[in-house]
Amino acid sequence: MSKGRFVQEVKVKILCIDDDADTCEMIRVLLEYSGYEVTTVRTAAEALRLAKSVRFDLYLLDNWLTDGTGIELCRQIRSFDSASPVLFVSGAAFESDIQKAMSAGAQGYMVKPIIISELESVVDDLLKHKYEHA
Repeated sequence: MSKGRFVQEVKVKILCIDDDADTCEMIRVLLEYSGYEVTTVRTAAEALRLAKSVRFDLYLLDNWLTDGTGIELCRQIRSFDSASPVLFVSGAAFESDIQKAMSAGAQGYMVKPIIISELESVVDDLLKHKYEHA
């Protein structure tokens, strides 16, 4: 695995929201190995609280959370952060799930189980696009 292309002296901050602890840990370890700073939370309420108090460069959302949906959370995040990319990493694989996520403001959607190298590549691409168009 390569170091993330957009890791500078100041680490890129990623917020990962997934109700499954193992998924959170796997994503955290993978992306921290690539040089990113990753915070994981397991509820929409905790994610929203953090997202309002810390500037994150990218959000990774699951579609199914114990206290809401990723779609609802994405809309809430978009109400105060329109610049940071949102990537869904979810087991919800129907085309309608993907379309709802994109309509809510997401820039990408990956269906679980994910391929680790693809996740790193998509994260790098989303961050590259964000900073090239900033």
